[in-house]
Amino acid sequence: MKVDIHTHILPSRLPDLKSRYGCAGWINIRPNEQDPNCADMYKDDKFFRRIEKNCWCLPERCCDMGKTNVSAQVLSTVPVMFNYWAKPEHTLDLCHLLNDDMAFQIRENQQNQARLYDLNNSHREQKFFAFGTLPMQKPELAIEEMSRCVNDLGFKGFQIGSHINEWNLDEKKLYPIWKRAEDLNCAIFVHPWDMEHVSRTSKYWLPWLVGMPAETCTAICSILMGNVLAQFPRLKICFAHGGGSFPFTIGRIQHGYDMRPDLCATECSIGPKEFLGKFYTDSLVHSQESLKLLVKVIGEDRIMLGTDYPFPLGELSPGSLIQSSDFNQSIKVFFFSYSNGA
Repeated sequence: MKVDIHTHILPSRLPDLKSRYGCAGWINIRPNEQDPNCADMYKDDKFFRRIEKNCWCLPERCCDMGKTNVSAQVLSTVPVMFNYWAKPEHTLDLCHLLNDDMAFQIRENQQNQARLYDLNNSHREQKFFAFGTLPMQKPELAIEEMSRCVNDLGFKGFQIGSHINEWNLDEKKLYPIWKRAEDLNCAIFVHPWDMEHVSRTSKYWLPWLVGMPAETCTAICSILMGNVLAQFPRLKICFAHGGGSFPFTIGRIQHGYDMRPDLCATECSIGPKEFLGKFYTDSLVHSQESLKLLVKVIGEDRIMLGTDYPFPLGELSPGSLIQSSDFNQSIKVFFFSYSNGA
């Protein structure tokens, strides 16, 4: 059994958000005129990305999952859809559209899978779970949507950005969100976005190759040194892309904390290394050397399969890095099971 906790999905169509909200800056999805199995994402009138049918169609995903022996996927939106810059009521409305669409697609798939099983009781069911999206720039609205998604839609958690506009994740205004996540016993999945660390150039795809790992490391440090995990010890929080650059730089981070407590220990009296084993990452690191380091630093019981499906920077053959590693089979099974973080 393989459960992929890091996959992305979009609706097959969106309303005209510019007209709906009366301002520019929104993503719209247009059918590709040459290929009905593709669509094009635009930000206003600027091309952003081409997506294939598996980005919006669960039956298409089921075919891919069957080929790669993936039993279940956890769905989350594409980070460009966060829209934390917008008016909170507009972001909340879009969250409703995206979250409701995920819930509808999951219910529809359950019905389809049941019909397939009735026709053939050897049919292997593909399951989907949801990580919702939230208007994080307005925590009061975010916690309302959290309760709605968990209690009414059956969501398992929420995907959030590595920062919320000018706020890092240690911002105290976000505390009600961490508290609600503890109370609902739901997961928080942190995905890097808006990679300003390397904004001086987009050459060589550096915002994605270098900026994303730096963003994730910044988010982890903000959670640890910002006293968030000390304040909310029951918070189940997972970071994408194997924690970014954090596993390789934790030695430097701890040394800085020890040498300059006047700068690094201002919010939390517990050193960063003391929190190892108290948060999760996915397994998306692309090399055996990185996977071994990740396991050594984060802990074998704190890593879960994540692929970034269906995008090309993800793991194209889900779980192949883990499966080809020299970890024993019981550990591999553990990585593949969402239950170690559920």
